[in-house]
Amino acid sequence: MVQCNTGHAWLAFEPISLLEISDTLMFIEQFFGYIGALIIGLILGLIGGGGSILTVPVMVYIMGIAPVLATAYSLFVVGATSAVGALQNGKKGLLEWKTGIVFAIPALISVYSTRKWIMPAIPDHIMTIGSFEISKSIAIMLLFAIIMIIAAITMIRSNCLNCDDEEAVITYNYPMILLEGTFVGLLTGLIGAGGGFLIIPALVVFAHLPMKKAIATSLLIIAIKSLIGFVGSLWLVCVDHGYFDHYHGDEVKKM
Repeated sequence: MVQCNTGHAWLAFEPISLLEISDTLMFIEQFFGYIGALIIGLILGLIGGGGSILTVPVMVYIMGIAPVLATAYSLFVVGATSAVGALQNGKKGLLEWKTGIVFAIPALISVYSTRKWIMPAIPDHIMTIGSFEISKSIAIMLLFAIIMIIAAITMIRSNCLNCDDEEAVITYNYPMILLEGTFVGLLTGLIGAGGGFLIIPALVVFAHLPMKKAIATSLLIIAIKSLIGFVGSLWLVCVDHGYFDHYHGDEVKKM
């Protein structure tokens, strides 16, 4: 007669510790976070904007980083990645250096001031609506959501005349460029997005750049103001250099 083993084989396995489960979940978070970094780098390299606005949500909702710290990380990641893209476009002769510098000056002053003085001045507790408390972190993510909606509508509805005209005469509407640069710098300082979705239309409308040159030049502007903003963030948060070295490396590979 065949002897049947009626015992439960699974009882022979040792139970999985909470530390092992935590390590597995952390690995899964990092895996999807790095996949997100590859996608962001691809989008940023293709269209010069749109990819950077995904960096903060990926860091907050996938990798579990606090919003204020995520905006600081985003400035470094986006700035370094955009710098690589700008150098590549510079070799192709697509960069309009004068236009980039004119736009970048008010933007970098604005973003540095925002990270150095405005962000620390925002209280951790802003207001309470009923039982719902709006903290500094929640306010940042709400503003981020609003900006994403505006960016989507702008990109869908935008009409560009002579976008492919490589022979177009480059002129400057200095007052509007200064105003737009200041606003983009403020926005970058608050939410950590590069602002390419605002910069590219501004370069096309106010400087009459063809689309290819506008995309290339926007990467230069994003790189300058984002890295300056990150320097301003060093007064606000403590950063983990090892963490964003890996994250930034994944984005650069896709540029």
